[in-house]
Amino acid sequence: MFVSELNETQRATFDQFKNNVKDCKLPDPSDNYILKWLVARNFDLNLAEKMLRHSVEWRRANRIDEILDNWEPPIALVKYYPLGIVGWDKQFRPVWTIAFGHIDWRGILQSVSKRDYLRYVCYLVEKGIVEFKKCSERAKKPVSTSTFIIDMEGLSMRQMGYKPFRDIGIETVKILEANYPEDLSKVIIINAPKPFTLVFSMVKPFLHQVTLDKISVYGFDKNEWSAALLKEIDADQLPVYYGGTMVDENGDPKCSSKISKGGEVPQSYYLDIVKPTPKKNMTSISVASGSKKKLEYKIIQSNSVLRWEFMTEDGDIGFSAYYVERIGEKVDLMSSERIQSHLMMEEGELFCVRPVLYVLEFDNSYSYLRSKKVWYNVAVDLPGSSSFQEYAKK
Repeated sequence: MFVSELNETQRATFDQFKNNVKDCKLPDPSDNYILKWLVARNFDLNLAEKMLRHSVEWRRANRIDEILDNWEPPIALVKYYPLGIVGWDKQFRPVWTIAFGHIDWRGILQSVSKRDYLRYVCYLVEKGIVEFKKCSERAKKPVSTSTFIIDMEGLSMRQMGYKPFRDIGIETVKILEANYPEDLSKVIIINAPKPFTLVFSMVKPFLHQVTLDKISVYGFDKNEWSAALLKEIDADQLPVYYGGTMVDENGDPKCSSKISKGGEVPQSYYLDIVKPTPKKNMTSISVASGSKKKLEYKIIQSNSVLRWEFMTEDGDIGFSAYYVERIGEKVDLMSSERIQSHLMMEEGELFCVRPVLYVLEFDNSYSYLRSKKVWYNVAVDLPGSSSFQEYAKK
């Protein structure tokens, strides 16, 4: 939906919303970008404003605006994660394809950290936003959504039963839903095996109905799904493999020169797993079974950096980061996820835009029998300090 398509009532709501968030530093100040947040929350002013402000804080804390210029993705993801743009649809929207079933999820998730994987997802989305501008110039009209083809061919029960794969999938959906609303025009899932419905049922609760309405799922009938694809995409913009006429410079019907083929990740890319040991500067706490422990840090100077490293002696631990507004409202910056910190030292950092109370939380509520001993070190780098200058160079 574009601003030009709004009726009188919607336009009045949009004008009010735009005025309410005029103090926000947005990555895109255009009216159509601002409208996305309203549409995502069905024109509810309060919900849309809350969503947008939380996302602005998330972008700042995770340095998303700098990601394309200052972050280099892990080579294992660049070479073996088969997602990319192959062309554009009939409305000049970029067409992404992902050979989801040919991803070596075990290899990928043993070659990069969860943090780097999720950061790579954001990196690709940000590249897609740059592509919107190119498509808008080509179409001579605003383009602000994408079409996705998700090919499930090759997806096995072994992949779907791999817990880290399921966990990272849910975490990815949460990030995209919270921070990139209305970026999708259509999602066409093809070659979906019957067991796929089990995985999809786990993800659906985290998807807003507006998003679910854009998803179509097809089985292995190529005539059926290729007809659906050609309804949205001209044949010369669709690889031969998907029912179009496009081949790449090498004559490949899958256009593999445009995106990675995926496939098995060589073990040479796997992270070295060395059981961590506590460092001299670390403090320990015990998180009882079924409980949580919070570490609170009052940030007194804007634009400070909160850094941490931690490990557990036996077993994983849930971890999240958030800050608390002066009115007591909790604003998530890193939603809770279980960290395999008994296998590898976990490190992270947040850019603290606001001088408020920041909280790092260890969560052992899922464990009914075992307490967890956590060793940690947390530091706050103030602007101008030598450690802050090193951070700024990253």
